[in-house]
Amino acid sequence: MDDLYQELILHHNKNPLNKHDINNATHRATGYNPLCGDQITVSLIVQDGIIEDISFEGYGCAISTASSSLMTESVKGKTVEEINKLFEKVHSVFTGKSEEDLGKLDAFSNISNYPARVKCATLSWHTIMSAIKGNTECTTE
Repeated sequence: MDDLYQELILHHNKNPLNKHDINNATHRATGYNPLCGDQITVSLIVQDGIIEDISFEGYGCAISTASSSLMTESVKGKTVEEINKLFEKVHSVFTGKSEEDLGKLDAFSNISNYPARVKCATLSWHTIMSAIKGNTECTTE
């Protein structure tokens, strides 16, 4: 199973989904991880409380890029309320506080064993939450 997860992370790092700009974004935030230098910008089109489109741009390690790619795939079409709940579940699993099923995001379920990498995996998630709240910047510390 670990090999499958590692393959998924490597695939999304090399072939990230939704890695482009959205010119007409209604929400946008830039996230920065000072620990390793990862920096991403998440752009959203939110209409009637639903994420109609999402993208990310920037640079980062394989964990950060793969997590951003999988995050965009996981939230597109969901309501802001659903994303708030998903964020809580993801953060809880990534930090080792719970073992809930996250589907493809389970690829990061053991990331809590590498505390320095948790920030890499959660950067895109904190950044989307900042964008939804109307903040333009997010720093993981």
